[in-house]
Amino acid sequence: MTVIDRNHVQVRGDGQRAMVFSHGFGCDQNMWRFVAPAFEGDFKTVLFDHVGAGRSDLTAYDARKYSSLAGYADDLVEICRALGLRQTVFVGHSVSAMIGVIASLQAPELFESLVLVGPSPRYINDGDYIGGFRAADIDDLLTSLDDNHMGWSAAMAPAIMGNPDRPELSEELTNSFCRTDPDIAKAFARVTFTSDNRSDLPEVTARTLILQCRDDIIASEEVGEFVHRQVPNSQLVVLNASGHCPNLSAPDEVISAIRRFV
Repeated sequence: MTVIDRNHVQVRGDGQRAMVFSHGFGCDQNMWRFVAPAFEGDFKTVLFDHVGAGRSDLTAYDARKYSSLAGYADDLVEICRALGLRQTVFVGHSVSAMIGVIASLQAPELFESLVLVGPSPRYINDGDYIGGFRAADIDDLLTSLDDNHMGWSAAMAPAIMGNPDRPELSEELTNSFCRTDPDIAKAFARVTFTSDNRSDLPEVTARTLILQCRDDIIASEEVGEFVHRQVPNSQLVVLNASGHCPNLSAPDEVISAIRRFV
């Protein structure tokens, strides 16, 4: 199976430059359906599912390879090279923001710009660094997910999404979480919430836009400001949006911010 089939890669648009969209934990490329089409007139848009998500080939999941975010970054690089892309604009949500950072360090010629939506290089507090969670919080989160995947999804999705006045958004995220293979979801959650990519940030050479939401329980404004301080040549835009998924809750703002950047 080719990487195009394995990761269910979808290419649209007619532009000379490419914009590559990468989804977060428990999601798939469908989470970009309100954002990506806006760029098809000027860019070749590339969407894909991480192995284990969406319509990817679940048989390609390798626990050893995907025991770190580097395994997912390897896939991203492989996709770009298979499509003959260079100097792309990469748009990564949540954990995919760090996957994009890692990939840009592996193959800088592939990435001219990074758009990091709700990034966090480390979720666990460490000394003066405030990631938003104590180690015990993450242990409890992972134990809860291990014990009851469906219950965890139903409880966590509304908190992650925010926007309680729009329950349809939380329902969509809950359903997305529940569709994910439980064993793969547990492993990806552990990789996501225990990774530490702070040391990678100062090494980034691509132009970088950081999109930050208000009242984001996963990646707070303090974390967004930390990423901005650490990444050279970066811009920070705080959206007039709340929650962790502005690609669903505030797509027009996301589109506008990206357009100004590119």
